[in-house]
Amino acid sequence: MRLLARLSAAMLAWVAAAASGQDLAIVNGRAWTGNGAGPVENATVIVRGGRIATVQAGGAVPAGIMAIDAGGRNVTPGLFAGATQLGLVEVSGAEDTADESVDAGKLGPAFEVAPAVNSNSLLVEQARGDGVLWAMAFPTGTPTSPFLGQSALLRLGAGSMLARPRAAMFVRIGGSASANAGGSRAAQWSLLRRALTEAAQLGTRGELGADDRLFSRHDLEALRPVVAGRMILAIQTNRESDIRQAIQLGRELRLRVVLVGGAEAWRVAGELAAARIPVLVDPGANLPLSYDELGARSDNAALLHRAGVTVGIVPSAHGIDMNYNVGVSSRMAAGLAVAAGLPYAAAIRALTFAPAQIWGAEGTTGSLEPGRVADLVIWDGDPLEPGSAPAHVIAGGRQLSTLTREQQLSRRYAPGNKDDPWPPAYR
Repeated sequence: MRLLARLSAAMLAWVAAAASGQDLAIVNGRAWTGNGAGPVENATVIVRGGRIATVQAGGAVPAGIMAIDAGGRNVTPGLFAGATQLGLVEVSGAEDTADESVDAGKLGPAFEVAPAVNSNSLLVEQARGDGVLWAMAFPTGTPTSPFLGQSALLRLGAGSMLARPRAAMFVRIGGSASANAGGSRAAQWSLLRRALTEAAQLGTRGELGADDRLFSRHDLEALRPVVAGRMILAIQTNRESDIRQAIQLGRELRLRVVLVGGAEAWRVAGELAAARIPVLVDPGANLPLSYDELGARSDNAALLHRAGVTVGIVPSAHGIDMNYNVGVSSRMAAGLAVAAGLPYAAAIRALTFAPAQIWGAEGTTGSLEPGRVADLVIWDGDPLEPGSAPAHVIAGGRQLSTLTREQQLSRRYAPGNKDDPWPPAYR
């Protein structure tokens, strides 16, 4: 696999700041490191300068640092939401809070969502309270088919969330999206290939003249990192034939391809593994919502994992939870994948290290390996049960509050005990 692109200056600045995180120890934990192996029982996790120092069974706590007793509970890396609209959508029906797409004008591949990211979104607060500490926020459409635009890598720990702008180029192939290309997915693939070809020729002697180009120079400039292998091409698609086209395109043009959706990816699991194309799947998509998903099945993630494909989890509920309840929905989806045959440790990995690896942040976060930033969660139960919740959320070695505005309002207006955030009927 090609070396992943270097982190942006903004991401590097945040990593440097994380070094000032406090020293602490988590003792008596059941630590899932995120590497796909089983848990470390009775684990002691030592954090130094905001980074993981050691994870040892029964390890001693150095003198002079604060210790948190996990009480035998599960400890995982912070969750990584692999494909969301966090920070881009607050209320989908309110236009001034929905910045995930552009439906007019000339922007296509050049459209990037990073300038619109809202660090104060209450949905971000909600996700963080459920243990989501990283996310990939992707756009959902432009007037230029099949391009959705450029995504942004987000760090939800605290302060400014933008870890890396222009993190990946997203396109959508098939389904209703083909209407923007004249009604044919064949046209979508032709337009995608043409755009990448024109981008590759940009600045060369063989460059097409302005009258012969289908795409603006502005859009082609945005695609140059893709054809140079410095930016990921994320293809959102579901049908087997389209997935085969994605594999072929990546091989012919030497692209770094990531598949998002992939309802029928299990049909070509071996080919995806051979091409080293990771897949972000929704284990809850076990029934077809369109003809592109006739082959949808609940064990998609398990079959892909068995074939050697890197698998990440995207929220369920058919897109509704791309911004609402991202954490709970992702954990529930991972639990469904386990029920359908995905090993438990692989499901934890699909929520943590796998998306970090897919989006090029695996050297920073996603696991409890020494040297990684100390982003971790201590759970009050099974993290794959939607009824569980974080007991402690730690980002960069610092404990974060899990109290949300929803809970504060409930506490304010609930009758009875003002210290109880839930009304008696919901206890």
